[in-house]
Amino acid sequence: MKPGSLYRRLNLSAFTLVMIFLYIPILILIIFSFNNSKIVAGWKGFTLKYYLLLFQNEQIKLAFQHTVMIALTSTLVSTILGVLAALGLENKRFKGRKVLRALVYVPLIMPDILMGVSLALLFNFLRVGTGMLTVFIAHVTFCLSYTVIVIQSRLEGFDYSLVEAAMDLGAKPWLIFWKVKFPLMVPGIVAAALLAFTLSIDDFIITFFTSGRGFDTLPIYVEGAIRRGTITTINALSTLMVGFTLLLVITTKRIRKLLLN
Repeated sequence: MKPGSLYRRLNLSAFTLVMIFLYIPILILIIFSFNNSKIVAGWKGFTLKYYLLLFQNEQIKLAFQHTVMIALTSTLVSTILGVLAALGLENKRFKGRKVLRALVYVPLIMPDILMGVSLALLFNFLRVGTGMLTVFIAHVTFCLSYTVIVIQSRLEGFDYSLVEAAMDLGAKPWLIFWKVKFPLMVPGIVAAALLAFTLSIDDFIITFFTSGRGFDTLPIYVEGAIRRGTITTINALSTLMVGFTLLLVITTKRIRKLLLN
């Protein structure tokens, strides 16, 4: 056997093992969401009753509303701030550019638990009651770094000869931005918004420290339900969340493909 062929086979085997390790637990979760048993002790038969109970649970409905509300609002605000910040950091004449760029990366390398604790201490110091507002501020805080970086990466490949051509033709700065620059930024803005939305829906640790009592998102509700032992309903909820995530990924790829074409 040739060394190159052996190397490829080893790579394929390692990749296959990693994929099995990652996706087998998810597959088991999906299968047991249809299990007619109150505990995950074995297969007792096929049923859809836990999905029906899921849609009848008012607490889950409320947690879902909170999750979507926080995700949409924090995505909107963090994307707008990300666009403004990326445009500001693009200006090479700005003296504090390097310092601010370094600060943008801090939330990315900071552990989630450290950010959650620090925000909780800040809200406690300011005597701000935890709830929807504090969760919203926390989600904007950690989503902002991601939106800035994604939009900045789009600006790095920007063809400034188009701007120069528009200036030579006498176009005003605001017209150049909306007619030339902004349309080319749209794919990056959409990608940043979708990433922020996904991160917001999925977040547990930071939300846990900043939500307080009485305001649950889906990840917080799932953790509490597992503690209470209602694992079967959570299996159904988790399966729906996996399906929603896959749908979001497929939609993201379609949108980016359409925008880039």
